[in-house]
Amino acid sequence: MAAVHVTVWDDRDRVGGGRAPTASRVPAPPAAAAAPALFVHNIFTWGSDSAYGFAGQRPLADSRRLLLMDRRGYGDSPDIARSDFDVDAEDVVEVLGDGAFAVGLGGAHLVGHGNGAVAALIAAARRPDLVRSLALIQPSAFTAAAHHPVVADLLDRVRDGAPGIPDGVTPEQYLRASTEGLGMAVPEPTSRRLRAVATSMRERPIWEAEIPLEVIRGAALPILVICGTWERAPAAYREHVGLPLMAVAESLTDSLGGRLLRVPGYYPHTQEPAAVNAALREFWG
Repeated sequence: MAAVHVTVWDDRDRVGGGRAPTASRVPAPPAAAAAPALFVHNIFTWGSDSAYGFAGQRPLADSRRLLLMDRRGYGDSPDIARSDFDVDAEDVVEVLGDGAFAVGLGGAHLVGHGNGAVAALIAAARRPDLVRSLALIQPSAFTAAAHHPVVADLLDRVRDGAPGIPDGVTPEQYLRASTEGLGMAVPEPTSRRLRAVATSMRERPIWEAEIPLEVIRGAALPILVICGTWERAPAAYREHVGLPLMAVAESLTDSLGGRLLRVPGYYPHTQEPAAVNAALREFWG
């Protein structure tokens, strides 16, 4: 059994007039042959979260099983002293290979957002036989685009000792500074949210991740990269976060031979779920 919690959404029976949908750790028997999709979330959130997670992708469960993994320290997964993309990648591989989720021969479609996309990339490189396709939503794979001037500037800042989180800052203060401080709405500081923020505060720096691009290219996986256009984002957020993320999206698309989808806003799957869901349906076939 996988070491992390996985929420399972499978609404195919309901679409066909059957029983209510499931949202549990144990999946329902498959009602059709469509390969499942495994989603890996970003910081401050968990798999099924409506604010930053994948709640907006629930409509996709009408045609296949959706597996929403909570990374360690998030959602209903166990605590971890320090969240780490390499550990997350191993958890992704474990879920993909766990017979309880009935992924089946040929594996699952893999979707990752932000730091979760980095874990998805590493997992796909380790076990490409378990991955049918790779969809990356604003991946934080900065080292894979270090040649781009905007990304290089970001990496120089953080590697040269950009200020870390001061001692004594609480998760609630950090959440407020990371949202309201940049001109965005603050999500309700529930205990579940604050636990996710606390885990995010002590994540291993994402710029330490080495992305095995050659291995992924060699696996010839179908690649879809989804990125916001960021024109509606607060100016500071766009400058310090949006511009590097857009550069990474463009670079990964080119280096992996993928397809790039740009959608309005800066949180594609939550702000424009219909557009993202339509693209995923088409991508998965």
